[in-house]
Amino acid sequence: MPAQYARDPIPGVTTAAFLNTRNCSFGWRRFLDQKTFLFLQGPHGPFFHRLAQMLRLAGQGILRVGFNRGDEVFWPDRDSYIPYTNKPEHWPEVIAELIAARGITDLVLYGDTRPIHAEAIAVARQMGLTVHVFEEGYLRPYWITYERGGSNGNSRLMSLTVPQMRAALARSQIEFPDAPPRWGDMRHHMFYGALYHFLVMANNGAYPNFRPHRELTVRQEFRLYLHQLLTMPWNRLQRAIATHRVRSSGCPVHLVLMQLEHDSSFRAHSDFASQTEFIDRVMAGFARGAPKHHHLVFKAHPLEDGRVPITRAIDRATRAHGLQGRVHYIRGGKLAGLLAQARSAVTVNSTAAQQVLWRGLPLKAFGRAVYSKPEFVSPQSIADFFAAPRRPDTRAYRDYRHYLLETSQVPGGYYSTKGRRILLRQVVDMMLSPEDPYDALSIGNATPRQQLRVAR
Repeated sequence: MPAQYARDPIPGVTTAAFLNTRNCSFGWRRFLDQKTFLFLQGPHGPFFHRLAQMLRLAGQGILRVGFNRGDEVFWPDRDSYIPYTNKPEHWPEVIAELIAARGITDLVLYGDTRPIHAEAIAVARQMGLTVHVFEEGYLRPYWITYERGGSNGNSRLMSLTVPQMRAALARSQIEFPDAPPRWGDMRHHMFYGALYHFLVMANNGAYPNFRPHRELTVRQEFRLYLHQLLTMPWNRLQRAIATHRVRSSGCPVHLVLMQLEHDSSFRAHSDFASQTEFIDRVMAGFARGAPKHHHLVFKAHPLEDGRVPITRAIDRATRAHGLQGRVHYIRGGKLAGLLAQARSAVTVNSTAAQQVLWRGLPLKAFGRAVYSKPEFVSPQSIADFFAAPRRPDTRAYRDYRHYLLETSQVPGGYYSTKGRRILLRQVVDMMLSPEDPYDALSIGNATPRQQLRVAR
């Protein structure tokens, strides 16, 4: 190892971690086709470590930079783990030096908008790295999203047209699974989230400069996760009562698909500053445009934890717009049953809108989303939409969904053992492919897919 690295280690990276060379390379490759993957933050739980193990079996080099105790615990391989302890403002300089010193070829991360990831992606692009971005599935719950370069509003899908997708699909044939009615591994997701934040809250002394990418403190995040777990039975009862009230009313209903206010899609890819602003915008349009006998149903995100007073915001807007008796709020739960009752749906840019389109229901989306194509998302004003919503071109959406299933949507999940096992069977080969999923399909080199079927 060059002497200057030992004398002048990268700022914010411990000397011991920097000197460790196992499974790493310093400007050369043990094999001509070997890559070195640098992992940043992943989904809560063991998925990223399992993925790295599989890549290592394929002969690839692996490194992981961790920013807190939660990252460290879920990465048990100490030899490939590098703790980052410097201040956030030094991160771009540090990762640039790390990439150069360790011969990094690929960057792997979950979500592309949190500051440490956005800054890392900018550096990686300048240095010619391949950026692998994981996200929750655009067609969840039985799929996850794997793309290169960016996801959601930064995805290549944003610039692709339906005719371009149809041209790429000319080589492909696939049967369509039914639209899934529920999130596949919600309890596992909540458990790992609570455990992760507990670890950061209780034992993060080795990372004095860590700052969460959300506004709440780690202690507040942990309390919300714990409260969410403990109140699941009560929320289930409230949900059943509210759902029964909607179904028994006999009135036409319009569904509002809520998102988490701290979700990256809501914050980075929409013009709304808060859920309250979105709620008021929808209510105002409903009051102006909807027939007087129609009702409005706000459907909460399954992971809504109460950090935003949504119920109060809905009550306040209901009174302000004179909609008493016509507005309902349902806490999480299955979406399929509500969609069966709905005339239309409104959202900022929730991925749940994919289920709306799959059923051929009219959709109004305010934010930037991968499904915001003129063929199936309404351009109407919100008042006109509630008055007479335009239906989507279902053939166009079918082709769009077909395209996603052949490219960026990979069967499996991050949080359950079964989901990870299914996911790893395909995604490792996709990461090692020279083409990204979209280019691979266009040139006829896509990996064959065996999509999941919904059990009856």
